[in-house]
Amino acid sequence: MIESNKFFDQTLNYIYNNLVVEGIVERPEDYLWSSARNYAGLSNYLKVDVLTLPA
Repeated sequence: MIESNKFFDQTLNYIYNNLVVEGIVERPEDYLWSSARNYAGLSNYLKVDVLTLPA
């Protein structure tokens, strides 16, 4: 279970970087179906609601 912003960030980075490690994309935001595009300020095919966990 994700209970902190730090753990959320670590988990999200792990997921995003799997695409790079497997050679699917050069950068996480290059994958069109990833929310990494949203966090990078790029357009994408996903609707992303950004939520902040309480500290």
